[in-house]
Amino acid sequence: MPYARPTLTQLRQQALQDVLDGGISNVSAVLRFSVITVITYALAGLAWLHYGYLDWIAKQAVPWTATDEYLAAWGALKGIYLKDATAASGSVTFAVTGTNIIPAGTTIILGGALSAITTADSVTANGQTVAPAECSSTGSAGNIAAGSLATLSSPVEGVQTTGTVATAFTGGADIETQDEFRSRVLDAYQNPGGYGTAADYKGWAEAVAGVTRAWVVPNGFGSGSVVIYVMLDDANAAEGGFPQGTDGASSNDTRYTTATGDQLTVANAVWQKEPATPLVVVCAPIAQATDFVISDLGDENTDANKALIKSALQDMFLRLSGPGVTIHENAWQEAIAAIGLASYDITSPNGPIVPTVAGAMPVLGTLTTES
Repeated sequence: MPYARPTLTQLRQQALQDVLDGGISNVSAVLRFSVITVITYALAGLAWLHYGYLDWIAKQAVPWTATDEYLAAWGALKGIYLKDATAASGSVTFAVTGTNIIPAGTTIILGGALSAITTADSVTANGQTVAPAECSSTGSAGNIAAGSLATLSSPVEGVQTTGTVATAFTGGADIETQDEFRSRVLDAYQNPGGYGTAADYKGWAEAVAGVTRAWVVPNGFGSGSVVIYVMLDDANAAEGGFPQGTDGASSNDTRYTTATGDQLTVANAVWQKEPATPLVVVCAPIAQATDFVISDLGDENTDANKALIKSALQDMFLRLSGPGVTIHENAWQEAIAAIGLASYDITSPNGPIVPTVAGAMPVLGTLTTES
């Protein structure tokens, strides 16, 4: 049974009762603003602060309730560290005259608000110059879709002022939240491993900035191989959380095609920790859109309720879906029932959602609501 911490009111009443019960001779009652009352209230306040401090100490004493630097210390004991925010990177293209280029270090404005710095001199061909660039600030806000507006912050000779994002800016991630970090720390204590188990590969992948979910398939590409599927739900929210790049192995592994983009970032990070022999291939799950039709809503067929249904289904897929994972009917029935609609009928789907190919991951497709 947990210890019940006394409230400040209870401590005040206890202190006054101690006075009245003989703590001070010849005192049978006290006035509200008497010196004795003020002193007992002050002592009760000090005791309440002490209880609070002891309560805080107890929380920091175990990893499942520790916070801030104390949680970081618990994680460090297992080699788990808070994921820092990262900056997104991509490339931009501008029309040019002749062979002019954009030099490295040039500031580019993306989408009219975010700034990026070119990391190398641009390459010019056929009247266009393309330059790699990285956002000046960290965070998921830097993930910009291909085709977005790009503007030179100051003129460059022979280069048109406005251009476009040639390849999407990806890889930008916000600093890891305390809840997400605590979940990884607890996983490390529950699965001590470190020898190349499936849980180890999952943990190594999820330790990469931006990665929120990972699944491991032993021997997925043949004996001795390990396939890791990853999702970046926050960093790549504009792409449904799916990695932006091509599947493959680390640039250090010559036995398989080298990955690019997000997959390469994860593969190179895992390479530093994995055992020497397995071939590790990092892949993006294949989105398998599943359409939903909700009928018989009657007067509750409103935009607000449709938004609630969509949110409930998205949460269900986030919690339960994965590459090769079958989702059963009771899952979406429970998700929609929790909204509290007076009446409804789920017309489609009318059976389990089964992945159709290897690596396929069910996601929400089109949602249709009918009265």
